[in-house]
Amino acid sequence: MNPQTENHESRSQAPTAPAVGHVALVGAGPGDPELLTLRAVALLARADVVFTLREPGPEMAKHRPALLRHCRDDAKVVEPAECGGDADALAVAHARDGHRVVRLYSGDPLLGCRGADLALACREAGVEFEIAPGLSSISAVPAYAGVPLMPEGVNEVRVVNAKDTGLDWNRLAEGEATLVAMFPDAPDDEDAGAGGPGFDRICKALIAGGRPDTTPVAVTRMGSTTEQTTVTSTLARLTADLKAADAKGNTVTKPALLIVGEAVRRQGRLSWFETRPLFGWRVLVPRTKEQAPALSEQLRGYGAVPEEVPTISVEPPRTPQQMERAVRGLVTGRYQWVAFTSVNAVKAIRERFEEYGLDARAFAGVKVAAVGEQTAAALRAFGVQPDLTPPGDRQSASGLVEVWPPYDAELDPIERVLLPRADIATEVLAAGLVDLGWEVDDVTAYRTVRAAPPPAPIREAIKGGGFDAVLFTSSSTVRNLVGIAGKPHNTTVIAVIGPETAKTAEEFGLRVDVVAPRTSVSALAAALSEYGAAQRAAAVEAGKPVLRPSQKRRGRRRKTL
Repeated sequence: MNPQTENHESRSQAPTAPAVGHVALVGAGPGDPELLTLRAVALLARADVVFTLREPGPEMAKHRPALLRHCRDDAKVVEPAECGGDADALAVAHARDGHRVVRLYSGDPLLGCRGADLALACREAGVEFEIAPGLSSISAVPAYAGVPLMPEGVNEVRVVNAKDTGLDWNRLAEGEATLVAMFPDAPDDEDAGAGGPGFDRICKALIAGGRPDTTPVAVTRMGSTTEQTTVTSTLARLTADLKAADAKGNTVTKPALLIVGEAVRRQGRLSWFETRPLFGWRVLVPRTKEQAPALSEQLRGYGAVPEEVPTISVEPPRTPQQMERAVRGLVTGRYQWVAFTSVNAVKAIRERFEEYGLDARAFAGVKVAAVGEQTAAALRAFGVQPDLTPPGDRQSASGLVEVWPPYDAELDPIERVLLPRADIATEVLAAGLVDLGWEVDDVTAYRTVRAAPPPAPIREAIKGGGFDAVLFTSSSTVRNLVGIAGKPHNTTVIAVIGPETAKTAEEFGLRVDVVAPRTSVSALAAALSEYGAAQRAAAVEAGKPVLRPSQKRRGRRRKTL
């Protein structure tokens, strides 16, 4: 046997040392998934195994997908409550098998959580670990509620775990320090239900310890999430005010934070999160997954909870010959103009260009028109600057016809216009261009087909008033949504992108509440925001509770016209 071969075989058969992985204890913040640190996002992105939060309730669980979107598709997700034993031991075991493990904690791993237990378990097992701090509810929730913990004149903040039955409330009541009580849950059932577990007991103990019964207090539940609710009161009246909030539908439940002290007095003027115009509104966005993100992000900025439910599916044309001739015509100088009436049309042309190895330079010598700002933005992203767009308040096919120049045989060497569009597009633009003397090549660039029905819970929410608003961005979204899910409930706010879409909605028996001032999805979202702000202002002025449309439902459907 060749010695070199023998040595090679012996080396290949020698046992290899097991790879040792890594454990990261990651603070996920108090609830808002946007409060993750950059380090937390990086650790999630490379994790092999992720242990989710021990959620305190179903409301917080709604935010779990937003946290997990930073993970790889092949990452294993483990629910601590369902792992069949000690979650810390399982995390260490995965790390010893060579995996990168992330365990998520609400707030900060070492503040109000038991992250130290896992860190010690890693140390004892010889597993490398790190701690990625997170924003604690102690500071983040008061900030979201608009409560400065150390206003002028207050130089101390005391943080306590209200579950501890051995707290000295007489000592805690001394002075003017701001008191932040975490986990204000009753140690037993003696006062559970008295305006919320533990609150009445804490207030009475502080008053008995010497704090004036007029001391301001605030209770914030579900802090930093779109379910956040803040109730301000005094030590003497907190229980009654919490009951009143319950009666109005603003039930204070876990997780909650209790703040006691002068810091609370400015909450009404500093409240910024709960006073957003669409705060907590569940808004249905009937757009494709590719089109919805920008609109959804804008809605989140107004405090809404967008839910993307595609009503159409964009597919290639049944036969490619028309598009092939169109692209060939663009390259060979067949067209004077190209008119784009949608982002999908731009995408269809761009994809076909890329198939042939072409880029934006193929548009050299061709004038380009866009029907609106979104379409123009898609062209710019492709490297094409539009030569013609209608004004902001007339962004539609008819608006584009109004600004289109008539054909002039002396000035225009070519009379042809390429119009790539959907198979179900209206004839307004094509007919208008023909009337102006142009010859139009009307090409089917893509087909729009009705999407599959959404899951049953979504359909029930649409028909039962579970959504506060629906945004309709075209007549086809109206027809398709009604076709796949039914008509929205009579309390749901109907917002439409323009007069044509409003007409279609009314034909289906829907009351139109909001019409965008111009034909763009950003203007539509802004118009809905203004509507929500007006509704909020009217309620506040009338001294009524600020309720979302879904909180006003009475179970009646819209009557068909």
